[in-house]
Amino acid sequence: MRLSAEELSGERGGEMVFSDVSFALCAGDALVVSGPNGSGKSTLLRIVAGLLPAAGGRLSFDATESFPTLASACHYLGHQNAMKTALTVAENLGFWRDFLGTPLNPVDDALEQVGLGGLGHLPYAVLSTGQKRRAAIARLLVAHRPVWLLDEPTAGLDAASEARFGELMAAHRRDGGIVIGATHLPLGLEGAGELRMGET
Repeated sequence: MRLSAEELSGERGGEMVFSDVSFALCAGDALVVSGPNGSGKSTLLRIVAGLLPAAGGRLSFDATESFPTLASACHYLGHQNAMKTALTVAENLGFWRDFLGTPLNPVDDALEQVGLGGLGHLPYAVLSTGQKRRAAIARLLVAHRPVWLLDEPTAGLDAASEARFGELMAAHRRDGGIVIGATHLPLGLEGAGELRMGET
């Protein structure tokens, strides 16, 4: 598997926020995207995810029968957790598993892996900020996607949860997955490449 960007440019609100961004990642690789607020980190992830069009350049991905497009191969974890407050934690994860297809882990197992075992019956709305983020991380575990796009993924997590998430990212890479994380904080991605946005 290979994912590459060649001279990629991105716009926000009609204004160019970054240009000429290039990188190449293979199975097991990780890339940490850093830079000041407004430098285009989130915009870059959304372009890779297929949520925004690129203003220039191109993205390349080794398509397969299971993942015919780059967008279909991506899990995107943004600032919002993409969970319905009226549903239980388990109902939310069950929805995402069915919607995304390619089931990976049972809901209960995914919750155990993020330290929320036994809480699947609770309404998502009653969880703490950190628990909500961990439930959103569990979404990565219920359906298989080889490319994880993570926008400030550790926001709201305590040290133990950060360490647990680091282990999950490492396991994903060992299984041949790719991780791209935009962050102001260390993610613990050993051997990751670095892309600094907003530098000339």
